[in-house]
Amino acid sequence: MAARVSIQAQDFNLADEVVALRSGDKRVGAVCSFIGTVRDRNDGDSVSSMELEHYPGMTEQAIEAMIDQAHERFDIFGARVIHRIGLLAPLDQIVLVAVTSAHRGESFRACEFLMDYLKTQAPFWKKEQTPAGARWVDARVADDAALAKWGIARPNA
Repeated sequence: MAARVSIQAQDFNLADEVVALRSGDKRVGAVCSFIGTVRDRNDGDSVSSMELEHYPGMTEQAIEAMIDQAHERFDIFGARVIHRIGLLAPLDQIVLVAVTSAHRGESFRACEFLMDYLKTQAPFWKKEQTPAGARWVDARVADDAALAKWGIARPNA
């Protein structure tokens, strides 16, 4: 079985990750995946690159806890989260969330839950390069609202 969480600089391949996540599990009737990419614009400004940093060990532990929560909330078989770090350019893949279950509804909900959780709770720091210079990216109000629909309030909100 593949690792549930990977924090890595190198890119990933969706097809390879889904094959590893399913790994011959005949119970799987649904696989839901989400891939986030770096945009060339944010808050009305062009973005030439994004640099991501994390706290090794703590980040993986936090995401593992998120996956445990997803297993408690939804009837899923497996989950895989890959988050890239380092310097990324627009169009680069930045994050993958993939979930398996018997039926699509559970996979969709668990995938959305994990992504909402990642956007607000995972210890990553993102710095964008814009024409005006570098700036740190904060979680958006919409991200907090997305997490709140799961009954979770951000401790620092």
